[in-house]
Amino acid sequence: MVQTEDEIRGWFIGNLPDDWFTSEPDMRGDRDEILIIGTLPTPHVDEGSSDETKRAAALARIDRFREETRGHRMRIAQEAERRFDRKVSWGARCGDEQRLFTTLGVPVMTRLRLQEREVLDTLIDSGVARSRSEALAWCVRLVNRHQSEWLQDLRQALSHVEEVRAKGPDAEP
Repeated sequence: MVQTEDEIRGWFIGNLPDDWFTSEPDMRGDRDEILIIGTLPTPHVDEGSSDETKRAAALARIDRFREETRGHRMRIAQEAERRFDRKVSWGARCGDEQRLFTTLGVPVMTRLRLQEREVLDTLIDSGVARSRSEALAWCVRLVNRHQSEWLQDLRQALSHVEEVRAKGPDAEP
């Protein structure tokens, strides 16, 4: 049975301890992975403390959360992976800092023409990337950063198409 994003979100919200995060976690995913990123309470740091002190405190809070919740997160992930047939990845945000703990690196095959390969090879030759794979990942991150609004509009349009399709003649009553 295929679950909707809302069903998956609800399952996680129901299974995550209420005291882990300050608000509902961010959840996103694709065909391979579900990523859960929760916001942790900001550590109490004196007002006059340096930015470096604040950053170190936030990163320490994330590291502590990671270690203290490891076993419980693994049990939730194992159940979710059986239920949803996707890997579960975790991350935490605290103040301005964010860390992802366990994310997948999924290989993707593509066919590129000479002009496109030249772009990747230029990134390698200039030291931006070590391989074509790394160069392609760099390009995808760059597009995401500079075209995020357009990509978000596209995702919303796709979501609307899925809603309309679900109401079609083959929809379950």
